[in-house]
Amino acid sequence: MANKEAVLNPFSITSYIGPEYFCDRDEETKELAGALANGRNVTLISPRRVGKTGLIHHFFRSLNPKEVQCFYVDLYSTSNLHEFTKLFAQEVLTKRVTPFSEQAWSEITHFFGALRPVFSADPVSGMPQCTIDVQPQREEWTLQQIFAYLEKSATPCYVAFDEFQTIAEYPDVKMEALLRTYIQQLHNVHFIFSGSKKHIMAEMFSSAKRPFYRSTQMMHIDVIDEQVYYVFAAKHLSAHGQHMDVETFHDLYTLVDGYTWNIQSLLNRLYQSGVEQIDYNRVLMTLNQILQEEMPSYQMICRLVTDRQLQVLQAVAKEGAVKEPGSNVFLQKYRLGAYSTVRSAMQNLLEKELLYQNDDGTYVVYEKFFALWLKQR
Repeated sequence: MANKEAVLNPFSITSYIGPEYFCDRDEETKELAGALANGRNVTLISPRRVGKTGLIHHFFRSLNPKEVQCFYVDLYSTSNLHEFTKLFAQEVLTKRVTPFSEQAWSEITHFFGALRPVFSADPVSGMPQCTIDVQPQREEWTLQQIFAYLEKSATPCYVAFDEFQTIAEYPDVKMEALLRTYIQQLHNVHFIFSGSKKHIMAEMFSSAKRPFYRSTQMMHIDVIDEQVYYVFAAKHLSAHGQHMDVETFHDLYTLVDGYTWNIQSLLNRLYQSGVEQIDYNRVLMTLNQILQEEMPSYQMICRLVTDRQLQVLQAVAKEGAVKEPGSNVFLQKYRLGAYSTVRSAMQNLLEKELLYQNDDGTYVVYEKFFALWLKQR
C-alpha cells in the first residue's frame, strides 16, 4: 500500500490506495464489520463503478490483521471450477506466507503438500507469490481442503468473493450447491458475496429454488452523497493549490449520476492539470478529452449491436433515464417502431450490460461516459 508521500494523485481510478484517499462509506463499513463479527455472511450488490470493490478493500484495511485474516478473490475472469479453485488457493497461500513463518510453512505443507505449491518472490516488488497445480478431477477435494485450512486458523477469516454472480455460468459443476455445502459447515470463516449483476445476485440469494436462499444479510450500496463527496474532493484539490466551487462540483457530479469511478476519472485529470480555478468549462474540456480517447472502444460497441439496439441505446442516452419505454411519447419521439421489437432490444442490451435498470424502475445506459458520448451523436 502506498504511503501518503508516494501518492502522486489522490483520485485513484485503478486501486485502493488507503483510507486518506477513500471517500466516506463509514456507515457501510460499520455495517459490514457488525455483520461479519456476529457471524452473518453478507451479499453486497451495487452497479459497476459505484465503489463496492473499493469498499471491500477499505473494510479489510480497517481491521487489525492480528485479529482477522482477510482474503479477496475477484472471480470476474474465471469460467469454471478449476479456475475458481486455483485462484482461491493462490490468494490464501500467498497471504499466509506474508510474512513467512515456520508455523505457516508447516501448516501449508500439511494441508497442501499434495498440490505442489511453489512459492517465489515478485521480481519487482519482492512480495511473495504462489502458484499451485490443481490436479484435474480433484478440484472439489482441493476446495474442501482450502476451507478446512481456513477453518483451523487461530483467528477468524473473512473471504470476499467479488463478481460472485460469475459462478452461476460455470458449465462443469453446480457451483452454488457445492459452495453452500462447504460454507454452511464453517464457523471460523465468514463471507462477503459481492456482485454487480443485480438480477442474478438477487435470484441467487432470494429464490427458494437456489442453494444460498436467505443465507446472508443483503446489503445494497448506492452513490456517495454529493455534499460528502464535495468536501472530500475540495480537501485534496486545496492541498494541491486548486479550487472547485460547490456549483461546479454539482454539475460534474450530475453529469455522471454520482458514479464513483467516473467522478474519480474526471477529478484525476483535473488534479493533473494543475489549474488553480476549476470551472465547468474546464470540466467539459476534460470530459471531451476522455470521450475522444475512448471513441474507438465506443465505436466498436456500436458495431457489435444491431441497428435497433443501437437506436434504443441512443434514445435512452438522450433521455438520460427512461421510466416507460413502451409509452407512445418515447417510441414516437425517437421513431423506434413497435414496442415488441424495442422490448426485445432492451432485453438484449440489459443482458449485455449496456443498459441498466435502477431500483426505481428507470432504464439508463450503464457506462456513464458512453452515455454522454452517445448523447452527442
